[in-house]
Amino acid sequence: MKIGELAQVAQCTVETVRYYEKAGLLPEPGRTEGNFRIYGPAHLERLRFIRNCRALDMSHEEIHTLLGLADAPDQGCGAINAVFDQHITHVDERIRELTHLKEQLAALRERCTSDQAVDACGILQGLAAMETEARPERHTHLG
Repeated sequence: MKIGELAQVAQCTVETVRYYEKAGLLPEPGRTEGNFRIYGPAHLERLRFIRNCRALDMSHEEIHTLLGLADAPDQGCGAINAVFDQHITHVDERIRELTHLKEQLAALRERCTSDQAVDACGILQGLAAMETEARPERHTHLG
C-alpha cells in the first residue's frame, strides 16, 4: 500500500508516517519503480504499536527501546517491565507537577473575586509578582 493508504488505515496523517520514519521508529519502506513508498502489513502493525505507545504518552526513546525489545522475541520481558516502571515514575512526577500547577492557578484565581478594572485585577498582579522556578528538562513527546 502507498503512504496515504497506510496513514488512512492506521488513522494518522501522512506527515506522521514520514516523521516516524525519520525518527527511526518506522523502518523505511521499499520503493516502486516510480519511486513511490510501498508499505506492507508489518509497517501497519508497527505504526499501530507506535501510536498505542504514544497514546500512553511514551517518549520516542521509550518506544524505540520497546521496539528493539520486541524485535528480540527470545529475550525475557524484564527490560520491558523496566521501561514501564520508569514511565510510571515519570507519570507520577507529572501528576505531582500538575497538582502543584493546579494549586498555583487556584491561588491566583482566589486573588480576583469580583468584577473590577483590569489594572486592579489580583490575578494579573499576582502573575506580575510571581517568582517562577527553573523547571528541569522534561520528557520530550512528539508526534
